[in-house]
Amino acid sequence: MDIQVTSRENGWRLDKFVMEKTPEWISRTFIQRAIKNGEVLVNGTSKKPSYKVKSGDIITLNAPEAPEIPEILPEDIPLDIIYEDRDILVINKQPGIITHPIPSHTSGTIVNGVLYHCKDLQGIGGVLRPGIVHRLDKDTSGVMVIAKNDLAHQSLTKQFKDRLTEKLYICLVKGVPKRKEGDIEINIARNPVLRVKMTVTNSEYGKPALTHYKVVREFGDIAALVFAYPKTGRTHQIRVHMKYIGHPLMGDEVYGRAKEDEIFGIKRQMLHALSLSFYHPRTGEKVKFIAKIPQDFKEAIQKLDDFIRKNKNL
Repeated sequence: MDIQVTSRENGWRLDKFVMEKTPEWISRTFIQRAIKNGEVLVNGTSKKPSYKVKSGDIITLNAPEAPEIPEILPEDIPLDIIYEDRDILVINKQPGIITHPIPSHTSGTIVNGVLYHCKDLQGIGGVLRPGIVHRLDKDTSGVMVIAKNDLAHQSLTKQFKDRLTEKLYICLVKGVPKRKEGDIEINIARNPVLRVKMTVTNSEYGKPALTHYKVVREFGDIAALVFAYPKTGRTHQIRVHMKYIGHPLMGDEVYGRAKEDEIFGIKRQMLHALSLSFYHPRTGEKVKFIAKIPQDFKEAIQKLDDFIRKNKNL
């Protein structure tokens, strides 16, 4: 595979550039070994991992073949439908289910359920992601919109890209932020060691990320209920940004201390996409959809309340 360096990546280390630009299924170890063995070429010449790439450079890598993708089949998976018409399907995604298939997990996803519900959806948005224009993490619940045809897919994809959508999430975080409202603006990049994890960075390798937050309720000094308004759509953005300011999401096994939160009955990251607004792809009307808060989220709030009442000195 050949990749051309753009002005944005000018000056990046070769190893960082290759890791950023190759698919997730290509491991960090494979990339490091390939560069060391001279199998990654810059304009036809092997370079060290520390080589600073230049705008216009052509990077060549003999990448391993992508894992074979099996057929994605419709499955009778219950969907909590908020709204549906001939163009869009809006659902309240339940926690514990991934949005779309990946090579190692091709069943039991939202896409499998949507294919069963919408008989003519196959192919829109690609083999693994038919109808998908945005995603929620496996253990994040809340409102999602799915495109049912090309018109809707093109319109919604552009709206998410151009930041015309408005998203509101609620989350439970550990501790209480000193600033009750503010912006978290720092780049996010893929973790160079664990590629399934994201990290904040001040370097040029990251992508701009902005989250506005507001504390709406405090549980002593042990937790807070927060409204989060992501202005960009980076992977794990809210989870990474809240950790960055010292208040990771409760129940977050990747960025927080999930074991400590089990005393409140919390078994997943406490993040819920409460509302989503966008312009309807056919009518142009601005629409807004709200996803009811799931039971486990309500129970966590109740247990925090009970804990505070029993420990009034906190």
